[in-house]
Amino acid sequence: METCVASHRDCLRDPSPSSMLPEATRLTSGRPQDDPAPIGRRAERKKAAHALVHELLAQGHSRRAIARHLSWGLNTVLRYANAAHWQDTIRENRPRPSRLDPYKPYLERRFAEGCTSVTHLHSELVANNAPVTYQIVRSYIATLRGAPAGAPPRPPTVRQVTGWLIRHPTALSEDDRADLKDVLARCPELDTAAGHVRDFGEILTDRLGARLPAWIDAVDASQLPGLTGFALHLLRDLDAVTAGLTLHWSSGSIEGAVNRIKKIKRQLYGRAGFHLLRKMILLQ
Repeated sequence: METCVASHRDCLRDPSPSSMLPEATRLTSGRPQDDPAPIGRRAERKKAAHALVHELLAQGHSRRAIARHLSWGLNTVLRYANAAHWQDTIRENRPRPSRLDPYKPYLERRFAEGCTSVTHLHSELVANNAPVTYQIVRSYIATLRGAPAGAPPRPPTVRQVTGWLIRHPTALSEDDRADLKDVLARCPELDTAAGHVRDFGEILTDRLGARLPAWIDAVDASQLPGLTGFALHLLRDLDAVTAGLTLHWSSGSIEGAVNRIKKIKRQLYGRAGFHLLRKMILLQ
């Protein structure tokens, strides 16, 4: 499901008039004209490397020959060769997951209420046993202070939307349901995928295995990335999957016993023999 959502990540952003620029104000590289050119040593290296690769291409050298001549990786040469402008080779740094992520909505709400003291906000989080440091809170509050007052909210991530789709609707909060409704209204493909997920949840919960072939045909007709592949893989052993979604019997207890034996074997590996292993399996 995450693959399906990731293929429609553009639908997660709420379109606004400020983000919809006319074609005349855009460059062919996709960068706005009023964007300042990157500066610094890294930018100078990128500019020189881009000029060098395109100069060698103009002389008739192949990309592989350039990679061998410069002792660079082929992917690096391809990145410079495929870029029309040297600015396009500078990748934007993606934010990494942080221990503060679950508490960012709380900090944003408290900041909007007027509590801008980093010391006070950090004390509140520590009182709630949050595993955060003063430096992490200070860095995030600095970004809130630098953001304009009328800045639009950040769009939901791919993982967030995936979680909203695969969880039961009753397990979602009011804000999550509202955000999911907005995303599905902007993307008909994700709305169709959400319907398939709900139908499969009903088949799985109510043991309606007889409806599985019709569900596979519907998903196959929709041609959704990730979800269609999952549905077609079920056809490899359709009888077993249908039985698992219909009958009340399960091999879960046997799988659990096998997993327990494997765990004991790993614990005793290299330190005991078969007799001790036999006793531990029988006694546990």
